[in-house]
Amino acid sequence: MFTSQQRDHVRDLVLHWAHEDSRIVAGAVVGSLAHQPGDRWSDLDLAFAVLDGVPLSEVLDQWSDRLRKELDAVRLFDLAHGSAIYRVFLLSGCLQFDLSFAPASQFGAIGPNFRLLFGEAVEKAAVQPPSASDLFGHAVHHAVRARICIERARYWQAEYWISAARDNTLSLACLRRGLPAHYGRGFDDLPQDARDELSQTMVRSLDRSELLRALQEVVDALLREGGRAGDLARDVEARLREFVWYSPSIL
Repeated sequence: MFTSQQRDHVRDLVLHWAHEDSRIVAGAVVGSLAHQPGDRWSDLDLAFAVLDGVPLSEVLDQWSDRLRKELDAVRLFDLAHGSAIYRVFLLSGCLQFDLSFAPASQFGAIGPNFRLLFGEAVEKAAVQPPSASDLFGHAVHHAVRARICIERARYWQAEYWISAARDNTLSLACLRRGLPAHYGRGFDDLPQDARDELSQTMVRSLDRSELLRALQEVVDALLREGGRAGDLARDVEARLREFVWYSPSIL
């Protein structure tokens, strides 16, 4: 397991590379370490601005090769966000390192967890939380798919869709309370009574009856949290309840 000292060493080394590379004109710490010391388990996120006109992929691939050779880094995946490219690595001790590059003219904060270390950043629009109607609409879709999977005896797939609907419901609960609604970041900060209620949505086995019970709990919770979805919640409630609670004998 990595230590905070090893994480700091990687940070300092990569920042040294950035200062040596004439193509890099700005750098920032992003994520949980931007304004807080983090904890024993915090990963490392660094973002850099590349001179306009220099291909990001060229710099990223060269740095990736150096990370592999000097830090035994394993590349996991890439993620594009606007003009930026994020590459996620796993280092020794399972230290996750997120490295991103963006053109200098488009380098800036998209959220509060951004601390400029050198160079300049431009003003950018912050990433907005997901909309309540989108979260609700996707959760309805997931609940319908889960019910169909149960009838097809596709119980593993049913559990997947039930859990997906539950996650969207939890995100709605976070959104209503002003908590982060991305990637489950606000789930643990929900009030205890809300967490107790939503814990009933967990799937405890792959038995048909248990899957139906968990799905019905998810739909109840979803409809309780659907107020911010506007007319959508009202328009689908009756048909969703009828479908999720129906008895196969009536078909």
